[in-house]
Amino acid sequence: MNIRPFQAGDEFEQLKIYNTAGATLPKFKPATIVDIQRRTTVRDFDPSTRYYAVENGNVVGYCSYQSNGRISYPWCLPKFEAAGEPLFTQTLDAMKRRGITKAFSAYRKDWPTINDFFTNHGFRLAREMINFVMALENMPTPSARLGSNVTPATIDDAPGILALDPSVFRVSTALELRNALWQNPWIQAESIFVMRSKTGEPIAAGVFITDNTYADPRNVDSMMPCFRLGAFGTEGMTTKRIRGMFSFVTKPDKNIISTGMDMLGYAMNLLRDDDDISCYGAQVASDAPALLSFYQRIFERQGSFPVYERELT
Repeated sequence: MNIRPFQAGDEFEQLKIYNTAGATLPKFKPATIVDIQRRTTVRDFDPSTRYYAVENGNVVGYCSYQSNGRISYPWCLPKFEAAGEPLFTQTLDAMKRRGITKAFSAYRKDWPTINDFFTNHGFRLAREMINFVMALENMPTPSARLGSNVTPATIDDAPGILALDPSVFRVSTALELRNALWQNPWIQAESIFVMRSKTGEPIAAGVFITDNTYADPRNVDSMMPCFRLGAFGTEGMTTKRIRGMFSFVTKPDKNIISTGMDMLGYAMNLLRDDDDISCYGAQVASDAPALLSFYQRIFERQGSFPVYERELT
């Protein structure tokens, strides 16, 4: 068996493998050739991030990874499942050579066979990404505290935002956070705002996505392993664009509920008459317990998906 990187034309074999191997999984959504070619035809596509198992001239399995550390399950055609181990091993080795220090997987929680594969290969459950929704008419009355001062954010606020609770973010430097927010073509600068102290320093930061062309959170399968655009804690991820997405971060202290309500109130004031938004959406990681307590109290919980991680040494 030969294992090699991507070659032109592999998209069609990959489509066959994925749709065949995953057909019996709950809520499985078959891929289309357009889905796959959309990723392989972008300018910065790297063929060395996808590996294919070839036997007797036929592609029988594949495995891929992203520069952020996300790795796929090694999908194989029936009767060729043995190709999964060498595929997975070679993909992990490629990630190490690239300098990636941590690998992670994200699949539906009702795909236990897939998730068990990762735990059997040294991955541990790191967190769940939990989705929430709240109809605008169900929003509690904001506190409207006299001391609150929420204004549009600037790129110079990135260090202060990161310092609020570094454990929330999937980046470790202010530059990375600045790029994730202000260099993201899908997030408008006016969608980012901060609550400031009397000295002007951020004491909370928020994002509110209002693009009418994005999906309604009530019409998206909330158990699908999709990181959501604008949610703090999804920096560097491939994201699903959802309209009405609200996210905020602040110090994890006793003021988190009242601060969150002030940020929600500001977000509502950003809505325009022509915005087709009737509910907030939100996504938060289970290992951000203070933030999670806010959403559990104010929003309606939808579905979630697990994230498994493994250090690469």
